[in-house]
Amino acid sequence: MTLLFVFKLLLVLSVLGIAAYLLSARRYQSSESVANSYDQWTEDGILEFYWGEHIHLGHYGSPPRSKDFLKAKADFVHEMVKWGGLEALPSGTTLLDVGCGIGGSSRILARDYQFDVTGVTISPQQVNRAQQLTPDSVTARFKVDDAMQLSFPDASFDVVWSVEAGPHMPDKAIFAQELMRVLKPGGRLVLADWNQRDDRQVPLSFWEKPVMRQLLDQWSHPAFASIEGFAENLEATGLVQGTVVTADWTQETLPSWLDSIWQGIVRPKGLVRFGFSGFLKSLREVPTILLMRLAFGAGLCRFGMFRAIRTDIAAQKSASHSQQLTASSQ
Repeated sequence: MTLLFVFKLLLVLSVLGIAAYLLSARRYQSSESVANSYDQWTEDGILEFYWGEHIHLGHYGSPPRSKDFLKAKADFVHEMVKWGGLEALPSGTTLLDVGCGIGGSSRILARDYQFDVTGVTISPQQVNRAQQLTPDSVTARFKVDDAMQLSFPDASFDVVWSVEAGPHMPDKAIFAQELMRVLKPGGRLVLADWNQRDDRQVPLSFWEKPVMRQLLDQWSHPAFASIEGFAENLEATGLVQGTVVTADWTQETLPSWLDSIWQGIVRPKGLVRFGFSGFLKSLREVPTILLMRLAFGAGLCRFGMFRAIRTDIAAQKSASHSQQLTASSQ
């Protein structure tokens, strides 16, 4: 009788938990809804406590190996610098970090590579926290800005850098245009993102559709682009020299999902620090993290890497004009 009662109680609690999870989804409504979500996550300090200053996935090597969770996140920045060909750039190189969070990547880029970094995020609370964490000796500044309509003039930066910001962008073509617009001619775009499998090639299956729906609704995402689709968006701007180079870092980053849950187990001080309400907030994110692990592990989602060089339109026009003159004189 007692076992039956316990089973029924667990069943009822499970049903209530699932209902609460689905009904409390943070669906994308506008850039303001994204800002509000990140303001809340920053104000309570829970995300920073468990995920550290780098609110993105870690790099565990190829093939992946066991690694400290926070070290893997810092390693990701260095691996992305190498992959993007940024190591040889001189001190003082101007870099825009689009979707900078609380500035973890920006500080590494400024401190370890002597770049002159500007970080932008839609969240005022993230800007405040980034400023608090950044010493005066580090050349990184932060401001509130909308990646769909960046406040900077054309050709402002030597490098544009972005990590996992794309899923929050409602129009990927406009996002791509803005990233390339603020690059100087010859400047480099280096971007990492969560991507959906290209459903033009392999449509989503019956179980993938509801999983994808939750990945969008729970964390204020309007849509995931595919790696192929976003590369096309970048090239369609007419500002890319040659072609966009892409890579898939799914395997290198995959351990991050379960590792993030493990942090809540091996760091019980969080329960003391944030109390029972903090525990419930943290517990609420576990289903989404597990769905992310499922999606990336099963091929529904991929971790895309993108790099591109901004073309010099004036030089292109001049070369084209010279060719026309040469052809007409023959």
